[in-house]
Amino acid sequence: MGVIKDNLMTEKELLVKVGARIKEVRSSQGVSQQKLAVEAFNTDKSNISRLEAGRVNASIYTLYKVSSYLNVPLIDLLDIEDK
Repeated sequence: MGVIKDNLMTEKELLVKVGARIKEVRSSQGVSQQKLAVEAFNTDKSNISRLEAGRVNASIYTLYKVSSYLNVPLIDLLDIEDK
């Protein structure tokens, strides 16, 4: 059985890093928060802002929808090591 490391990130730290990664990928494609919010989720950009700021714990399905919209593998949104 595995052993939990002593140096694990807190939940907040993880959410902030994943959110920053989503913002990085979205921005690199020239996609606005507004466009992602409306076209992928039919919602307003404040929800994407909260996601990118790490203020919400997104479901796997939400991350899947973001990755699908941005046309990147889901794992790319979780690539947070050493970032």
